[in-house]
Amino acid sequence: MTIHRLALVLILGFCAGIAQADEFGILQYDIFRPTDPLAQRDEWGLIHQGRATVNATDFAPRYHCRFVYYFMVPQQLVLQPAYVGSMQTALRRLGYYCGPIDGVFSTEVADAIARFQKNYSMRVTGTLTDPVRRALYMP
Repeated sequence: MTIHRLALVLILGFCAGIAQADEFGILQYDIFRPTDPLAQRDEWGLIHQGRATVNATDFAPRYHCRFVYYFMVPQQLVLQPAYVGSMQTALRRLGYYCGPIDGVFSTEVADAIARFQKNYSMRVTGTLTDPVRRALYMP
């Protein structure tokens, strides 16, 4: 009889540990659900894989090696939709650009770069320059 009670105490203790861990929406003992506390979750605790929208420049042709972009001048880079789209995304992430991510170097992008240059104490030109590329962590 004591073996059954011991097994029952162990099972209840294990379930209590899960209940305490699940208080914050994270199951530490569940092998089927990830335990990343920073993952995006909905109201049922399910993890989302990321954004549901796809930008027009996500499938634009680009070079496989990042090293190639370092040898291009900015006038060549603003003609590539994939590069301009990643620049628009970086400017949007920092709060300087609010337009669509379409890979077109428009006047909105130039204004966002000008505001970015002014706030980072660069020479304000409104064009893509090497200091802007370095500040946005772009090749």
